[in-house]
Amino acid sequence: MKIDVNSLVPIYVQIANAIEDDILSGTLEESGTCYSQLVIAKELTVNPATAAKGINLLVGRGILEKQRGLAMIITPNAKKKIMNRRKNETFEKLVKDLVNTAKKLDLSQDYVLETIKKHYKEDK
Repeated sequence: MKIDVNSLVPIYVQIANAIEDDILSGTLEESGTCYSQLVIAKELTVNPATAAKGINLLVGRGILEKQRGLAMIITPNAKKKIMNRRKNETFEKLVKDLVNTAKKLDLSQDYVLETIKKHYKEDK
């Protein structure tokens, strides 16, 4: 897990995103335990309250569950929730920005779609 202290993204959000990345990659498994705030704080040399804020963000998103006296548990459907949120927040914004840029450049819809298909095939 890494954070960029020079990023405009708050550290607690970077921590939450890094945990989500580990869930998506399988490093952390659904229904398993998550890193503790103290482990995160020590590894990243951040304040434990900052680590807790990142963890609580994921609790609010339904990715982690608090169990009194136990470690944070990753919810059974965490991957699906993460993918849906990222699709809705990230992918939709990227597409909207792409379409707006294409319109400014007076690119046809056919050209944009063909270019996307070309790159989609190249990256497989």
